Amino acid sequence: MISKASLLYVEDDESLGFVTRDNLEQHGYRVDHLSSGQRAAECVERGELNYDLCLLDVMLPGVDGFTLARRIREVNRDVPILFLTAKSLKEDRLQGLRLGGDDYITKPFSIEELILKIEVFLRRNRIRPAGPSFDPDRLAGYRFEAAQLQLTHLESGESRRLTRREAELLQLLSRNREKVLERGDILEQIWGENDYFLGRSLDVFVSRLRKYLRQDPRIRIENIHGVGFTLTVGE
Repeated sequence: MISKASLLYVEDDESLGFVTRDNLEQHGYRVDHLSSGQRAAECVERGELNYDLCLLDVMLPGVDGFTLARRIREVNRDVPILFLTAKSLKEDRLQGLRLGGDDYITKPFSIEELILKIEVFLRRNRIRPAGPSFDPDRLAGYRFEAAQLQLTHLESGESRRLTRREAELLQLLSRNREKVLERGDILEQIWGENDYFLGRSLDVFVSRLRKYLRQDPRIRIENIHGVGFTLTVGE
């Protein structure tokens, strides 16, 4: 485990918040627990967001977890956001991902499950460099700088800051361009486990990357039905 990582934990249930924070601290994390989404939003607005990961309850009074996540993403595209939610509807989970969340865990959860999720994110804080025969930083008309989480359209000069999860997925596809990557392998490498709902998350992230790359029709992320995805780069 990566010890002494700093976590922002926003949970309005004081009993659950106390127990969860205590368990996380026993596992070596530094935890700031806030019981109000409004207080957390004020911290974001003051620039006090120096955390390695954010744990956000969705059903917060006033400023809910989705709204808070949106505000966090306005100032920080990189920090992983993990939603804690009692909602089980697929639409709610996908909404969180579209707002910039990286993953979710459904209440009630075990502390072991939560810590496993946290460790998966913290292990991936740094993207490992690639070593293929082609230029890993070049995707047709784009320059992709994985370590800097940056995607730039060369002709227009338009640059986009990616989330860490987006960059990891694009790097994996780019390093294996022209090859078919199975869905299960992608989920294991990027999310740390192969799960149906994580598979839906993967679809959301692929849709995002297609949108980001749409200015160059030579780049295609194809869905191989029942198998997985492949990234192709034409001439």
